[in-house]
Amino acid sequence: MKKIIFCIAFFALIAGFNLQATSQVMSGQQPQDGLYEDNGMIDKRPIPYPPLRKADIMWEKIIWRVIDMRQKLNQPFYYPIEPHNDWRSFMQVVMDGIKEGSITPYDISATDEFLVPLNYQEIITRQIDTIHRTLKRSYPPYEEFDTVIYSEFDPTRVMRIRIKEDWFFDRQRSQMMFRIIGICPVMMKERDGEEFPEPLFWVWYPEAREVFAEALVFNRENQAERRSYDEVFQKRKFSSFVYKESNVHDRRISEYATGLDALLESERVKNELFEFEHDLWAF
Repeated sequence: MKKIIFCIAFFALIAGFNLQATSQVMSGQQPQDGLYEDNGMIDKRPIPYPPLRKADIMWEKIIWRVIDMRQKLNQPFYYPIEPHNDWRSFMQVVMDGIKEGSITPYDISATDEFLVPLNYQEIITRQIDTIHRTLKRSYPPYEEFDTVIYSEFDPTRVMRIRIKEDWFFDRQRSQMMFRIIGICPVMMKERDGEEFPEPLFWVWYPEAREVFAEALVFNRENQAERRSYDEVFQKRKFSSFVYKESNVHDRRISEYATGLDALLESERVKNELFEFEHDLWAF
């Protein structure tokens, strides 16, 4: 008798669990993917820049850098390729901001200035490539025919980021500081078997900070630390090389140095920034 009562109670308990699970599914409740509910947005605002007077700037130089997202340290800018779990790549964040109207792209100019504003549709239209090919039909008489192949804009081909930043020494604070002026996504294309960079547009960084401060970037060291793209730029959590400094000829390093000499020249420019501040305090 006791065994019968135990079996009835056991099956009743299992039926109760199944009924509860079924009710949860039927109610449309979505399973929680993680320790807590998260919509992927960061409730942050960009940290305001300290006030700056023109009279306090005793030294200034503009530097242009390149962030190659294929480097291991810079991979959080490139991935994920497809947005998932509320993570978006840097290029996806930029394109979403342009589409929403919160970021204004500017046309590429010879002087890297923000002169001609663009819109989302103009950017997409400019990246439609047309390739004329001569193909052969797969059925008799296997005659050749001319065709045009269209390729649409592919954000995954954007593998570099150019940064225009202003370095200066504030004598009021006795500190070397910097301000990022603009950011330019660069698409890598192929022609005749060789890869070459093609800049897309410039983004004025002070305007885009609001968007970057709310976009979550993957933190490989600690995912509990919710880090934004704006914090990554301000804390210099990336690897880069200098490809240009302000000069009287307005030329890039690649125009007067190549190969190893270009790399050494890039390191020289970066070291000068730190040596200048160090020499001010040398006794």
